[in-house]
Amino acid sequence: MNIALIGYGKMGKIIESIAVSRGHSVNLKIDISNAEMLTVENLQKCDVAIEFTGPHSAFNNVMKSLEANIPIVCGSTGWLSQYDEAVAFCNKQQGTLLYASNFSVGVNVFFEVNKLLAGLMSNLPDYDVSITEIHHTEKKDAPSGTAITLAEQILALVNRKETWENVSTTDKSKLTIISERIDPAPGTHKICYSSAIDDIEIIHTAHNRNGFATGAVLAAEFLLNKKGIFTMKDVLGF
Repeated sequence: MNIALIGYGKMGKIIESIAVSRGHSVNLKIDISNAEMLTVENLQKCDVAIEFTGPHSAFNNVMKSLEANIPIVCGSTGWLSQYDEAVAFCNKQQGTLLYASNFSVGVNVFFEVNKLLAGLMSNLPDYDVSITEIHHTEKKDAPSGTAITLAEQILALVNRKETWENVSTTDKSKLTIISERIDPAPGTHKICYSSAIDDIEIIHTAHNRNGFATGAVLAAEFLLNKKGIFTMKDVLGF
């Protein structure tokens, strides 16, 4: 594949390395220094785009790729208030979009474990549940997109929790998410069910960014010659 990389920071460079090692080429690399190169004409010279920027630019980057009618893999978080608009435009264009809050294979397994545990704990009110997430200090959004995904899975299954809050709270109807920013942590997510008798915890800890980058390239490979809206569950066959 010929890949357009939208976002050529640390993650973009790792994605490029993995893509090249898998036989792909990266002919368009966009960062803040050459943002004017992100045009429909340039994108149409590529087979797929992979987008890892930030919450303030992700939506426009996704829309530009859909306008160019090339598949887009988006790993930016913090822009989901506009996700439905992007989906509607994608469907109108008969385009291809895959968004994930986390592309790591291990994290996507962790999502499935989280749902299983939440289902088991749903009728055990003596256990209060909380989420802790730790990222490096360059992480631009809090809580992380992964933590929000985990929280939404819990809210869907644990009826005693109605909303999440990114602060410690004693309100039993609210799910606490604690966000810590510590270098050089690439990402740790912990779910804790705590009672007066014991605690039950599940934890995912990333050792580096390679897992996220590899998953993004796998997603791009999956999207080739496909149309529609997809998730990492489709890529991994869950």
